[in-house]
Amino acid sequence: MEQADSTAIDVLIKGKGWVAVNKPAGLLVHESAYSGPAPATALSILRKQLRRKQLHAVHRLDSATSGVLLVAFDEDTAQGLAKQFEARETEKTYLVIVRGYAPAEGEIDRPLPGAQVGSPARPALTRFKTMARIELPIPVDKFPVSRYSLVEVRPETGRHHQIRRHFKVLAHPIIGDVQYGKGDHNRVFRQNYDVHRLMLHAWKLKFRDPASGEETVVEAPVDDNWTRALKIFGDAGRLDRPPPVPEGAEPAAQAA
Repeated sequence: MEQADSTAIDVLIKGKGWVAVNKPAGLLVHESAYSGPAPATALSILRKQLRRKQLHAVHRLDSATSGVLLVAFDEDTAQGLAKQFEARETEKTYLVIVRGYAPAEGEIDRPLPGAQVGSPARPALTRFKTMARIELPIPVDKFPVSRYSLVEVRPETGRHHQIRRHFKVLAHPIIGDVQYGKGDHNRVFRQNYDVHRLMLHAWKLKFRDPASGEETVVEAPVDDNWTRALKIFGDAGRLDRPPPVPEGAEPAAQAA
């Protein structure tokens, strides 16, 4: 996996009591009983970078996942934002690249247990829409070609490894996932496209600013690994392209 630079983290937007940053892949948000000690975490770097002793991670991102991370400066702001996540009032949008041709759209409604062994399964819901598909002339296993999909994902809940586990259940594991994925397909991306990470990115986050009540949308740019991977999909892999026009609808008129 590409190692994160521990010197600085890109700040995306800053509010009165919070900041949204673009967490690199390969960086823990904070130490935990599961991760053990770490030389640097997102919070430890941000404390030095922002010159703040107290910071609170409002939600979680796996170490291998990059993208929007929301951090609060005080407990009141942290609690206000956390309540939005708990009440499902936020909108989280992820990007993934998966093995195979994923369905055009759908949802995965399957309970998942927590990280601890023996923990009970809790409801988990993931909605998704496929943005692009590609077939490559690269043989994998007994097949003469390999197929992949770029998918936009919106998890409604936030269970442990939810997106990764749900796409494994769908038989479309995420590229670069060494725990739930397929080694042969991970190697296709490593050896042919210099992509060395889990292809899971927290792309956008919509929430209400606790101080003003205004709706806020944050978008995190992708890293170099993602840029190389998106080029495989050609124009369909452009994240700045306009959404497709529904069948039978007229395209919007462009301003002069």
